[in-house]
Amino acid sequence: MRFFEYEARAIVAMAGIPVTKHGFAKTADDARRIAEQIGGPVVIKSQVLSGGRMKAGGVKFADTPEEAARHAEHILDLEIGGHMPRGVLIDSRASVRHEYYAGVVWDGIGKRPVMLFSDMGGIDIEEVAEQHPDHVARRHFSTLRPFSDWQAKQLISSLGVSGSALNRLTPIVARLARLFLDYDMTLAEINPLGELEDGSFVALDAHMDMENEARPRQKALLHDLGVGDEETRLAREPTPFELAGEQVDNQDHRGVAGNVTEFDGNLGLVIGAGGGSLTLFDAVRAHGGDPANYCEIGGNPSVRKACGLAKLVLQKPGVDKIAVMMSIVSNTRVDIVARGVIKACLELGYDPAEKIAIFRIPGAWEDEGFQILERYGVEYADRSVSLHEAARRAVEKIQGPPTAVAG
Repeated sequence: MRFFEYEARAIVAMAGIPVTKHGFAKTADDARRIAEQIGGPVVIKSQVLSGGRMKAGGVKFADTPEEAARHAEHILDLEIGGHMPRGVLIDSRASVRHEYYAGVVWDGIGKRPVMLFSDMGGIDIEEVAEQHPDHVARRHFSTLRPFSDWQAKQLISSLGVSGSALNRLTPIVARLARLFLDYDMTLAEINPLGELEDGSFVALDAHMDMENEARPRQKALLHDLGVGDEETRLAREPTPFELAGEQVDNQDHRGVAGNVTEFDGNLGLVIGAGGGSLTLFDAVRAHGGDPANYCEIGGNPSVRKACGLAKLVLQKPGVDKIAVMMSIVSNTRVDIVARGVIKACLELGYDPAEKIAIFRIPGAWEDEGFQILERYGVEYADRSVSLHEAARRAVEKIQGPPTAVAG
């Protein structure tokens, strides 16, 4: 899940990293009051979960509280990337001598977090790495051993930073790495990390992404930030369909029916979790299908949960049929999922044989599950049918067989 900038600032401050004076406002009057408290020039930033704020006019500068209020009123009504802002961040304008970059990101290939540091902050680290690779330092570290300041010092000094700057930067980068571990982050970034005229350092901006599955472990943090259980955080605000998917998952502790993401297609998906769900989603697209959603179901869900997810997808406007597919699993009962999706069809007044394009879930109690599907005339496939073949059959049910090209 992704945090808004004002939340990321709060997380950075919790870790003991210095931040500029700032406040979060939802109205122009709040913006004026915060600017008065700061007592100097300020920056007004739109709080959206997408980039491009500056280009879209979502970042403004003000010298007086009245000017800050006027800018805030405009920005609060400004749509950016298809989304309205949660509010605005009112931030003091610091006198910066030099800008650095500090970040920690999960390296999926190395299976470890990697620290990044650059003496060229204020611009995208990808751009720096491409055009000035000698200005980016990297260092992997363990998730099991305690993180030491020495590791951060080695990283920073490798770019030639020394003296007072090195001594002041070291605890900041070390705390960022510990924050990454303590709060189950996949990204923890300060850009820019500003060196002020008096030689001190302060976080001028922050970006944080947390592992979505870590939400139960991080309830205290989310509570302190005011993040509700119903919120899903992607690179945009969640749609009502996605929020409804969270509710389906939260209504029953058994199994999982999560990561519901909305698309505009006509083939609804009820697909197994993990790598299998990604493979199936890609397979549908590879065969020319148009998915209506992405989701993950597994962990031996109840009939109620399987039914709730299927009903949600079936009721999505534009959905013609659903495909129920998983890889080979050992703990998800095929009969339970079969009962759930058929129950969803019947309660909505649909013929399961018409609405379920394909059912391919090999696993526990599969013979019993197949008997249920046969009773309702639903086409099913066992483990001898590949994931890609099952996806092809589902797509063909909606689009029809491919037309032969005359020679």
